[in-house]
Formats: sequence, structure tokens, C-alpha cells
Amino acid sequence: MKEDLQKRVDESSAFYANSFLSLDYKLADYAYDTLKQFFTGTDALEIGPASGYMTKHLINDFKSLDVLEGSETLLKAIPLYNNVRKFHSLIENFESDKEYDTIIMSHVLEHIEEPIKNLGRIKSWLKEKGRLLIAVPNALSLHRMAAVEMGLLKDEYQLNERDLQLGHFRVYDLETLSTHLREAGFKITNKGGYFLKPLSNNQIEKNWDDKMIHAFYLLGNKFPTHCAEIYIVAEK
Repeated sequence: MKEDLQKRVDESSAFYANSFLSLDYKLADYAYDTLKQFFTGTDALEIGPASGYMTKHLINDFKSLDVLEGSETLLKAIPLYNNVRKFHSLIENFESDKEYDTIIMSHVLEHIEEPIKNLGRIKSWLKEKGRLLIAVPNALSLHRMAAVEMGLLKDEYQLNERDLQLGHFRVYDLETLSTHLREAGFKITNKGGYFLKPLSNNQIEKNWDDKMIHAFYLLGNKFPTHCAEIYIVAEK
């Protein structure tokens, strides 16, 4: 099964390397801006950094940063920062040699076949008062709800073409994400959403300017249940 997971990671990594839109990078920056307020301590682990689009910010927030990436191709694309250690491994295989103050997982949990089991592994890598910060795409985003009304999806939780290209196993909402974290033994301390998204990434990329995009990022604070992205802050 782990060989199948590795193959899945390797196949989906091509999308991150070759098909990311400028909006995707902007959303990664918004994820960083949203999660930064919850950073704690000096030692951090970033799980699933892809090619390092959030890593370039995190190196300035922590004295020590480890990055754990399942795709060797993507891991090699991350520059050799002085305070970063790189680990090529699936979560299922990784054995940490230290505990962390903060663990960041942005757009990772939807890629994991057994989320509760692996959240339990991740929990063991945290210090006693450490924090796990998770961000994932939201099933109840306005653009997915519109797709249901248009007959493009049978329901908000159906995997669309982009989900399949990215190797997703599921699409979360805040309730399901909260349930998985609690079942793994975490205590949830904060939750919310960012970026209200009524259209697809391609449509936004072609028709919106930066001012419009930023306005809908700010609007997300008012409508967390139906944002494109949701997040949870959890502790042991």
C-alpha cells in the first residue's frame, strides 16, 4: 500500500511543478498570512512544503525548520537554507528525531488516505504545548456549491477534476476536519476560513485584478463556513 501511496505522490507532484497558477501562489501566501498569528516557539516542522512557496517565509519565523516532503522532485526544488533540514518521506514512514513547537500542514491532509491514524503520528512529534496548524480546501466553498447547482458536481464533496489531478482522497468541511482532529486526540483552540471564492481558479486568474482578489481574501473573515480555504489550530 505504501508503494501505491508513493506512486500517487509522485504523479501528483507534476501538477505542483508545472500547472500552478499565479493565483495558487497568492493563496499560499494568504495561507501563510492567516496561520502566522498562531506560530509558537523556535522549532517547526512543515509537512508537505511542495516546492517551498511557504517555506521561504517560514525560515524567517523559526530558528530551526524541518521540511517533510513525499516527492523527491519537489523537495529538491527547495533552496538550501541555513536553518532548514530536508526529509524525503511519506508521513507514514517518517520517524522524527525531535519534537516541535509548531507543525504546519497546508493542503496536505486531503492527500492522506488514513488521516486519523497519521494525525496521531503527527501528534507524537509535537512538544507538550506545541501547536498543529492545518489548512485544507473547503467542500462548502461558494464555487463548489455553484458547481452543484450547475450540475457539474453531484454534491459538494465529490472530487472534481482538479482534486483528482492533485491526488486528493476527500474534500473537507470544518465539521469533518474538526472530527478527525478530535478523534486523533487533539484539542481544537481556533478555527476559521480565508478567501471567499465564487468562481474557479482559472476564471479568477483571467478576470480579476489583485485588488479584487485581496478584497475577497478579506471577505473570507466574515464568511468562514463558505470560504475556499479552512483552517484549524490544534494542541495536544
